[in-house]
Amino acid sequence: MTEVAFHFNVPEKLAYACRLLRKAAATGARIVVTGEPGLLRSLDTELWTFSTVEFIPHCHLDSAEPQVLAASPVVLADSPRGAPHQEVLVNLGTAVPEGFERFERLIEVVTQDDDDRLRARARWKHYADRGYQIVRHDLASKEAR
Repeated sequence: MTEVAFHFNVPEKLAYACRLLRKAAATGARIVVTGEPGLLRSLDTELWTFSTVEFIPHCHLDSAEPQVLAASPVVLADSPRGAPHQEVLVNLGTAVPEGFERFERLIEVVTQDDDDRLRARARWKHYADRGYQIVRHDLASKEAR
């Protein structure tokens, strides 16, 4: 069964996603990132510019050649269906990602924005109603330490 984790109270979604992807890729994990197309375009730009000394190899599912998809540790996808691997799925979007149950792990990234939190509650309920055990990572409580 897919391991589901929610990362709550993220101050800035794209910057946090970049750090999360950098950390996961450094461990050798293969990650698919899903969300709305505009957000994924912004993440693509951010991945190129967030660090002057590091690069996180990534590509878009819809436009990359098969050999690039196979070699990229991070794949950006409007929908995770058809992704070249099913290890880790990071959801930056507002809806439950179609086909999430095929992945070993799902990470939901949730900001402090009220609308984002409201939509995250609906996703949490979706997973809980289907018997998924959910791990909660509250960044606000970590900052308070």
